[in-house]
Amino acid sequence: MTALFAADGNRGRAFDPGAAAARATEAILRDTLHGAHRGVVVDSPPGAGKSTLVVRAALELAAAGRPLMVIAQTNAQVDDLVLRLAEKDPGLPVGRLHSSDPDPYDKALDDLPNVRKSTKAGDLAGLDVVISTAAKWAHVKDVEPWRHAIVDEAYQMRSDALLAVAGLFERALFVGDPGQLDPFAIVGAEQWAGLSYDPSASAVTTLLAHNPELPQHRLPVSWRLPASAAPLVSDAFYPYTPFRSGTGHGDRRLTFGVASDGSGPDRVIDEAAQAGWGLLELPARHTPRTDPEAVRAVARVVRRLLDRGGAAVSERAEEPVALTADRIAVGTAHRDQAAAVRSALADLGVPDVTVDTANRLQGREFDVTVILHPLSGRPDATAFHLETGRLCVLASRHRHACIVVCRAGVTQLLDDHPSTEPVQLGVTVKFPDGWEANHAVLAHLAEHRVPWRP
Repeated sequence: MTALFAADGNRGRAFDPGAAAARATEAILRDTLHGAHRGVVVDSPPGAGKSTLVVRAALELAAAGRPLMVIAQTNAQVDDLVLRLAEKDPGLPVGRLHSSDPDPYDKALDDLPNVRKSTKAGDLAGLDVVISTAAKWAHVKDVEPWRHAIVDEAYQMRSDALLAVAGLFERALFVGDPGQLDPFAIVGAEQWAGLSYDPSASAVTTLLAHNPELPQHRLPVSWRLPASAAPLVSDAFYPYTPFRSGTGHGDRRLTFGVASDGSGPDRVIDEAAQAGWGLLELPARHTPRTDPEAVRAVARVVRRLLDRGGAAVSERAEEPVALTADRIAVGTAHRDQAAAVRSALADLGVPDVTVDTANRLQGREFDVTVILHPLSGRPDATAFHLETGRLCVLASRHRHACIVVCRAGVTQLLDDHPSTEPVQLGVTVKFPDGWEANHAVLAHLAEHRVPWRP
């Protein structure tokens, strides 16, 4: 692996990402298993191995004779953790607590003899690990509390959801990514803004407001983001908790067997393959949200990525791996934009490419991502489109390259619409804000801009 060097003034001293990650993990596990505090908080950048940490902590707690409950935020996350645990220790008794809905869990769990599934927590009593969603755990009553709990994606869990399950455990490890989207609430919560018990705040924010003495750790390495992406994502979205890429600039390569045809999509693909980033800039214009020209441009980029026979070289495999449709994703801000892109891809005969909103792409990774910028073609910059976590998610799903499709003029749009959110006493200011983060990302993308008039 290419040598990495410290960026904290220790010039010339090699940075060993594996050793740094191992030191952080050992400190986290030490506090979790042997610490005196009832909670441990772990901040993680994108692709730093949150799930790996959760699985290892669960295995070590179980091995120490400490049965535990695991709280995740979605059924997909729960099923993924069950499968990971079964892969690491096929003999570990695991309980999958699920709802009574039709098809409530991944049917792959039916093939695992060590996994017991039930709608009732009592049926799973005595198992080493029991896993479910926060929503399901909130309905569990009249059970003996677990000594330990692990809360996965804790920054995406609302504090009211934490309150609903807090009586089920004595000690907990909270693991999450502070740079991702804030937890979702369907009702306004302005009347609680600034209060330490704001139910719409994240579980971690409220936890630390009441327990500031809890140990806080961070994972220092992203194993997903390449060396071309980690510095930008770290500076733009994690200025106070910086991280490094686990790979160097020569460790990953993206090549194509078919030469460029000279079009804008092909030129931006070549730029992204070389630099890790590419900006396909369409002419400035105010457009409908489902801008047909921008949607077609996104679809055209995906089509050309497949037509040109891409191959990815990385630390994971000695031989090049084909860039197939399942290793490409398209990210948008809105569901109707995602639907429009799917339709455009279908018109071009492209199946099997993941197309979804930032909310639904959280936690996932791909070799290449193509993004429709949230502010492209807009006449204004609303709080929704400026939300820091939304752009962070979109810009941090890739292992090799990220291509952004956007109309010109967004920088001017940002300057014309400075943040006007009301200042509320007691509310922790999220830094950087979306206005600043967008400027930082666009300034970097400008170096990799490919103007195109379709």
